[in-house]
Amino acid sequence: MKCSIFAPAHITGFFEIIENMDPVKKGSKGAGVALDKGVTTDMEIEDGSGVSVKINGKHDARNTSITYKTIDLIKKEFKLDEYFNNKRVVVKHELEVPLGAGFGTSAGCALGASMGIAKILNLPLTFNRAAAIAHLAEIEMQSGLGDVIAEVCGGITLRLKEGAPGVGSADKLILNGSEEDLFVISKTLGEIETSSIIGDPVYKAKINKTGRNLLSKLLENPDPCQFMKLSRRFSEETALMDPEVLELVEILEDETMGSSMAMLGKTAFAISKTPDTSVEGAIVSKIDSCGCRFV
Repeated sequence: MKCSIFAPAHITGFFEIIENMDPVKKGSKGAGVALDKGVTTDMEIEDGSGVSVKINGKHDARNTSITYKTIDLIKKEFKLDEYFNNKRVVVKHELEVPLGAGFGTSAGCALGASMGIAKILNLPLTFNRAAAIAHLAEIEMQSGLGDVIAEVCGGITLRLKEGAPGVGSADKLILNGSEEDLFVISKTLGEIETSSIIGDPVYKAKINKTGRNLLSKLLENPDPCQFMKLSRRFSEETALMDPEVLELVEILEDETMGSSMAMLGKTAFAISKTPDTSVEGAIVSKIDSCGCRFV
């Protein structure tokens, strides 16, 4: 039994953290962009026992923890411990973007795990309910707040209501004419531990104060340039962007439709009409408008 799932990488431009005692209802509001590069998950059930997870062909205890958490949540909900005493789950994640750098890779791995198990075992789950388990894993691990619903939606995504798919609400910009062929250019300088920001009350206050009114401004003018303008404003007013990232952002600003910092990663990103850039080692992607899917 095998299946494959693709989850687009997702870069958040701005957001607001919304707390809730119910983790399905906890999350973020804001906006971001899904890329045609992301996480492809191959899953197989074979004879044996236990779970094996690799990222780009390697065992990685830190970054595979989200996958193990997702599978554990499914095992508990559907009482599958006995089944997995005689079956081995083999999960292989292939990533086209850097880990821990603001590309939503933990959400992509969680979606690959939840969708894969749901399909292979024919569990009584709809698409959104399977994705909601990935969201729960993200909340428990403090690895993300809104990437799961954004990666399910695709496009330049507006997270209108916080929460898991099926609970929260997401929309996307309509890209007209030449906008359908826009590029996302990004360059990563390093990692930021998401939990160190979203779990810090000082950063959280800055994020929410700044991000609270930006979504309504994007809804008033739902345009890629407006998205980038508001993202830049957010990165500056929250003081999350360090001088190294700012230097890259300013280079990209001159070459593109607008640039900012990926939330949350030491990564500069821009939306551009062309794939050309003077930034060495940049990742050049298109916008993925389809969202998470079986492949």
